[in-house]
Amino acid sequence: MTATSSASGPVSTGPAPARPDDDERRLRPAEVPGMHTFGPRVPLPSPFFQRGFGWILGGVWLFYLGQPLGTILRHPDGFAKWFSLAALIGFGFSYILVFLWMRRLRLAREDGGLRKPLAWLAVMLALALATIPGAGGDWMVGLVYIAAASIMVLPTRAAGPTVAVIAVLPLVLPEVVASWKPENALFFSILLAAFAMFGVTRMIDHNQRLTAANREIARLAVAEERARAARDLHDILGHSLTVITIKAELAGRLVSVAPERAEAEVNDLERLAREALADIRRTVGNYREVCLEEELASARSALSAAGIDAKLPGSVADVPEPRGTLFSWAVREGVTNVVRHSGATHCVITVRPDLVEIADNGRGPSEDGDHGGSGLRGLRERAEACGAHLSVGRGAGPGSGFVLRVSVPA
Repeated sequence: MTATSSASGPVSTGPAPARPDDDERRLRPAEVPGMHTFGPRVPLPSPFFQRGFGWILGGVWLFYLGQPLGTILRHPDGFAKWFSLAALIGFGFSYILVFLWMRRLRLAREDGGLRKPLAWLAVMLALALATIPGAGGDWMVGLVYIAAASIMVLPTRAAGPTVAVIAVLPLVLPEVVASWKPENALFFSILLAAFAMFGVTRMIDHNQRLTAANREIARLAVAEERARAARDLHDILGHSLTVITIKAELAGRLVSVAPERAEAEVNDLERLAREALADIRRTVGNYREVCLEEELASARSALSAAGIDAKLPGSVADVPEPRGTLFSWAVREGVTNVVRHSGATHCVITVRPDLVEIADNGRGPSEDGDHGGSGLRGLRERAEACGAHLSVGRGAGPGSGFVLRVSVPA
C-alpha cells in the first residue's frame, strides 16, 4: 500500500538500516507524475525489452522471405543476382523499420498522417519489384509483407481495400506473365497476415487505452485523496478552533470576575488544543477514527461554552457502523455551524439508528438559500458515499432556526 504526501519530496530519516531484511522492506519513493508516493519501486522494462523487442517482433516473420532468397541464390552469378539480393535485404529492413515506426507512433499515440505511410509502402513495393531479375515470380511473397504493412500504417477504411487489391495480385499476375507460376496459396497468406497484423495493432491500441485508463484512475485517486484530506482537515480544525475561540473569549470575560472558572476554561483550552493536534497527527497518518459518543460529549462542551442550552441523547449504542462514523461527522459539522453562525440560544441533537438531526432556534439559513460551505459539501460527499441523504434548511415549527439532517434509507 502506498501513502501520498503533498510535501515537496521525501525527507531523509537517517542512514539506511544495517540489516539486509530491513533494507528490503524499507519504503522508497516511487516516481509518479503529479504526486509523491512511497512504496516498493516499480521495476522498469529492461533495455533489451525497450529497444530490442521491436526488432525481434518485426524480424521473426522474415523467414517467409526464404523462398525468394533461395531462388535468388540459385540464380547464375551476375548483376541480376546481386542486385536482387541487395533489394531483398533492403526490403526486409524496410519492413522492420515500418514496424518499428508504427510501434513508436502507437505507443506515443501520435498520428503519422497519410503521406509518410504511402511513401513507406511505395519504397517497399519498389524494393520488392527490384528483386524480380533474380527471384522471378517469387517476388510476390513480398506482397504478404506489404499487406501487413498496409494494415499497420494506413487508416482502417483505406487498409481494407488496399489489402484486397494486394491479395488479388498473385491470382492475376501469373495470367499476365507466363513465366510466373500461379501462387494461389499467397492469396490466403496475404489475408492471414493482414488479419494477424490487424490483431497486433488492436492489441497495441487496447494496451495503450488500458495504460491511459490506469493513469486516469491514478489521477482520480490522487484527487479523491486530496479531497478526503481537505474534508478531514476542515472538519477537525473548523470544529476544534471554533470551540477554542469560544472558550478563549469566555475565559477572557471570566478572568476578572471568576478567576477560578477562567483557569478551568484555560485548562480546557489546553486539552482541546492537544486533542486537535492529536487529531491532525492521526489524520496525516490516516489512522483517525471518530466516535459518536465522543462527538456528543465534545458538542455538549462546545455548546455550554457558547452559552447555548443543549438537549442531547443519553445513549447512541443502537447506531450501527458505518452510520456511527457518518453521524459523528454530522454532529461535528452541525454543532460547529450552530456555535459559529447561528446566534442560537437552544440546540437539540436527535440521534436514531437511521437518522441524526441538529436543530437550533437561531437565525436559520440565509435568504439566498446558499448552504454550500465547504464543511457541508464535505458532509454531503460523506453521506452520498454511505448511501445516505443530507438535508439542510429551516425547521417547521415557530421559532425554529437551522436544521441539519442526515438520514439513511431503510
